[in-house]
Amino acid sequence: MIDSERPLIAINGEMSSGENPQVSLKNRYADAVLKAGGVPVVIPPVGGPSDIRRLLERVDGLVLSGGDDFDTARLGLGPTHAAAKPVPQAKQDFDVALAQAALELKVPTLGICYGMQLLGLVGGGTLYQHLPEEWSGKQLHSGGALHEVALEPGSRIARVVDRATLEVVSRHHQAVREVGAGWRVAARDAEGLVEALELPSHPFLVGVQWHPELAPEGTAHDRLFRALVFAAAARGIQRRYPEATAVVGASKA
Repeated sequence: MIDSERPLIAINGEMSSGENPQVSLKNRYADAVLKAGGVPVVIPPVGGPSDIRRLLERVDGLVLSGGDDFDTARLGLGPTHAAAKPVPQAKQDFDVALAQAALELKVPTLGICYGMQLLGLVGGGTLYQHLPEEWSGKQLHSGGALHEVALEPGSRIARVVDRATLEVVSRHHQAVREVGAGWRVAARDAEGLVEALELPSHPFLVGVQWHPELAPEGTAHDRLFRALVFAAAARGIQRRYPEATAVVGASKA
């Protein structure tokens, strides 16, 4: 692939509070995309649904990065837990609209930690707001804990990493409780907590609760970013050369 055709991967950033909010992103997300063959670009949480759709029509893929917690009351999902540290309202509203548009426009998307929970909520799922109080498991999930997850046989993630289990880096206290209709649980920890989800009807829509960008380079986690970039490259070709893809599609009919 020539450099001019490397897929452009948008990454949502974190947002500071106060009168002059700023967008920021930990370099590890951009590094992972770059090493996988994509061109990373950080997107600030500004604009409305029409602006978001225009953005997604110009990029090839999307990473929904990690972050803090959700204001569930604002989402109509009940009171926000006292232990939650919600992201700024403007960011949450933007991220929800961004994820919804990615589903509708079939943009290849990888959600990480908060990003996976975001996909789960937008997809009609529910949330554990504070695992120490709402989940019976004893496995530590916060502070960069290392633990193993089991990948569901036949899932997209299992095919991508070509493994039955993975050791993961965990930094969260909220988690997906249940997935919505049409979604698939793709991984769980040893105690049954949802660790990954995917939407089989979408070209590439995968969420992982762990942080693959924190895993040592050269491990199976790299394959998640390469799979995203591959799916984004295919979308980019379809957008740039619609006549060619139409001919290919006709030849297969």
